[in-house]
Amino acid sequence: MSNDHDHDHGHGHGHKPPAPMVEEISDFEALEIAVRELSIEKGLFTAEDHRRFTEFAEHIGPTPAARMVAKAWLDPEYKKQCLTDGIKASLAVGVDWLNPTGFGTPSDYTDLRVLEDTPTRHHVVVCTLCSCYPRPILGFQPEWYRTPNYRRRLVRWPRQVLAEFGLQLPSEVEIRVEDSNQKCRFIVMPVRPAGTDGWTEDQLTEIVTRDCLIGVALPKPGKTSNIKLPVHKAVNPAHH
Repeated sequence: MSNDHDHDHGHGHGHKPPAPMVEEISDFEALEIAVRELSIEKGLFTAEDHRRFTEFAEHIGPTPAARMVAKAWLDPEYKKQCLTDGIKASLAVGVDWLNPTGFGTPSDYTDLRVLEDTPTRHHVVVCTLCSCYPRPILGFQPEWYRTPNYRRRLVRWPRQVLAEFGLQLPSEVEIRVEDSNQKCRFIVMPVRPAGTDGWTEDQLTEIVTRDCLIGVALPKPGKTSNIKLPVHKAVNPAHH
């Protein structure tokens, strides 16, 4: 019986170790490694601290902020707290804004503000300087949020940029662009959509997506994701 494994070895091909996807690290990666190792060496934090923070950061998502909005839709008193003291209101959804990791890593953000939409006013958030974003309660920013294309154009042509996201607002609706900065972060509280009477907090939380909280989309019953990848049929489908 032939053995393909041995046959390939005999000809010196077929079982070469895989080449790395990237042969060199970038300057930014080299800088991150150097600063991290120096910080550990100087005792600013330990390697275990870094591992725990990385694990924490990679698991943050928009659910806490979405639940915050859902609770506010159902509870007028809580809504009032959201609009006057976002940091305190975030505690109700399990986020300690001043110590979000729970193990001694303070947030570098000094304030959290909730922007309330109305039938005649719509908010959308950007960081024109870099990519400031309310990560403790919303997770990591999407790639497009960091691009110069979004940052530069939104403040000049907000209606056009929103239309490119599929959000076309009536001309009578004022669009207010809020610029995140070193001292303040924002999330948007959209208008509660029609057709959600009698919904539970969990049901409402599901339709408040990340893009709704940034302001480039509106919540809709039945819509729980802003990302819909097209499905294309294979040109040469495999037959089993």
